[in-house]
Parts: sequence; structure tokens; C-alpha cells
Amino acid sequence: MDLELLNAERHLGLHQADASLERTHFVQIVASEFVTAAATCPIFLTKNSETGRFYAGAMFGFEPGENLLERAGAGRRGFLPLDVERQGYFLAPGGVAIDPGHPRFSAGRGAALFGADGQPAPALRRIQLVLGQLSAGVPETDAFIQSLVALKLVEPIDVDLSFDDGRSLSLAGLYTVSLDALGELDDAAALDLFRQGRLQLIYAMAGSLRQVPRLANLKNERLAA
Repeated sequence: MDLELLNAERHLGLHQADASLERTHFVQIVASEFVTAAATCPIFLTKNSETGRFYAGAMFGFEPGENLLERAGAGRRGFLPLDVERQGYFLAPGGVAIDPGHPRFSAGRGAALFGADGQPAPALRRIQLVLGQLSAGVPETDAFIQSLVALKLVEPIDVDLSFDDGRSLSLAGLYTVSLDALGELDDAAALDLFRQGRLQLIYAMAGSLRQVPRLANLKNERLAA
């Protein structure tokens, strides 16, 4: 992938299509997205296959290529992960870079990246904001997860599903926060989580598990159709 640093002279006529969640079943998210995500879909921790480190992700479907919220219009519009919104864009030394081969870019269709005066258009200003949020959010979220691990609050979770067509599905490699272990923390540790704003993140994760049955119902509706 060859990246190009964005500049008005070279990319004045470049346009972008909307970012798409189509066929996306699991997306990495950062802590600032937890509360919004939890109202729409379950949030799990899982491990990076290369590093073995935990990261947080929002689940939109149970299998690769499956987004059960695609046709649940209000749900999909309610939460578009930053990591999806920045498709094709990257932070680079000197500014914002793009993958010119990414399918969302074209010369004339979609939202312009620059105005006629060469200044960033609203679409590009939004991307700059998104990249800034991700740049700050990834290390913040890593620190949150590391604190959960240090306090022994992370536990594996079995997600076993049965569907109306008789098929069953078991999801492996997923983790959540143990509210039982949270309740056993000493007062100092619990107060520290509260003061750092991490209790809200924990309860958002725990509450998001109520979205698993919702996704299962959407899958049954799709099977019936």
C-alpha cells in the first residue's frame, strides 16, 4: 500500500464516498466510543493474533462478512466506529495521508476534500478530527485494558447461540469484565477506577452484553426472510 500525503495542489479534485460498515462484523473501538456503541451492539475484548494483547471491539455480526445491523437502519446510523469512518486515511509525519487506491476515493463523486480556495472542506475536517480522536484514544484504551488485567477483572465469556433454522454457533476468544471481581475490589482500587472515569467504561461494556440477544433476533429475522 503506497500512501500519499494529502495536499490541495495534488488532490484538489479528490472526493470521498461515505465510509461503509457493509459486511463488517467486528471493529476495534476506543474508550470514548464505548457508551455510544453499547446502545447498539455488544462490546468485547479479544486478543490481537500477532501480539497477543487485548483490544476492544464492537460486534455487528456473529461471523466474518456478516453485519446484522446493516438493515436495522436506526441502529446503524446511531454508531459508526471511528476506525471505519477513517477508511483510507492515515496519520503520517507531516499531516494526513491517504491510500489513493482505496475504493472510497474518486475524482468527482462524493464529498470534496478541498474547497476551491484549497482549504480543507467539511469532509476532510471531519477526518482530521477522527484521526485525532483515534490518536489519543488508542493509548487511552490500552491503558484502561491494562488496568483491567492488572486488577484481574478480565474473564473469558462463552457465547453459545441457537437459531431458528436449527443451526448453533459458539464464539471463542472473547472476553468481558467480571462484575463479581469488580465487587470484590478494595475501596481504594474501586475509588481509583471511579476517579479515572473507568467505572463508566466497565459498566458500558457489561451493559452492552444485552445486545447479544438483539443481534440473535436480527439473525433469525434474516434467516426467516
